[in-house]
Amino acid sequence: MTATAVAPEAAGPDLVDITAIHIRRKSLWALIPRPLRRLMGPALILLAWTVGSGTGLLNTDLFPPPTDVAATAWRLFDNGQLATHVGASAVRVLVGTVLGILIGVVLAVLAGLTRTGEDLLDWTMQILKAVPNFALTPLLIIWMGIGEGPKIVLITTGVAIAIYINTYSGIRGVDRQLVEMARTLEAPRRTLITQVILPGAMPNFLVGLRLGLSSAWLSLIFAEMINTTEGIGFLMSRAQTNLQFDVSLLVIVIYAIAGLLSYSLVRLLERLLLSWRNGFDGVS
Repeated sequence: MTATAVAPEAAGPDLVDITAIHIRRKSLWALIPRPLRRLMGPALILLAWTVGSGTGLLNTDLFPPPTDVAATAWRLFDNGQLATHVGASAVRVLVGTVLGILIGVVLAVLAGLTRTGEDLLDWTMQILKAVPNFALTPLLIIWMGIGEGPKIVLITTGVAIAIYINTYSGIRGVDRQLVEMARTLEAPRRTLITQVILPGAMPNFLVGLRLGLSSAWLSLIFAEMINTTEGIGFLMSRAQTNLQFDVSLLVIVIYAIAGLLSYSLVRLLERLLLSWRNGFDGVS
């Protein structure tokens, strides 16, 4: 029997270097550093504002151009008013935020760890959440006068509610299997709380901190309308009374910068405190 020649198999397709294709297709947008990409949105708003003012699309008497706002900022900085007002507001926000975080965390831990704490605290906090801050302003003036007390209480209340709601939800959202595993290993109650429950609630706490900082700056607007002569809220109120639209826009820019700095602070804390979490961070 003669051996029959076997035809060689057809050559398979060439292997494709996916990495090379990805590099070739990488867009110009992806080559821009992320900090610069994050600034694109604010830069486009500023550009639209400048173009609108320069072309007459915006009434410059009612909506001054960025150059006028910048000149006003320099004038107020030069005579010391800007530093005085921003400094007074920053102190109020700092004090109110620290007190709000402490109160919110303590109440959330009490309500989250025990059913008795939940029964005593949760509905009360839910009621306070439903009440707008500005509705408390007249009562706070009657109870505490027109000093710094009502202003700090308004800010503290807003921050504490945001911290409580999210931290309490985070504590109750901890995986029950992790808790049962810790109990099976006979972990002490303190270890269970500090090593399992509180770290598991940390992401929700940071969400609450982000919302709390936003609430602090919003509460500041109402707080500084309570018979005060210092603060960016007072600066806004006086500008509206005197029809100083450049000052009004400057205050809005200050609020925007303060909010951006607060957001950046929370993002930094997330990177430091949640380095163990392997979450989805988007695609290129």
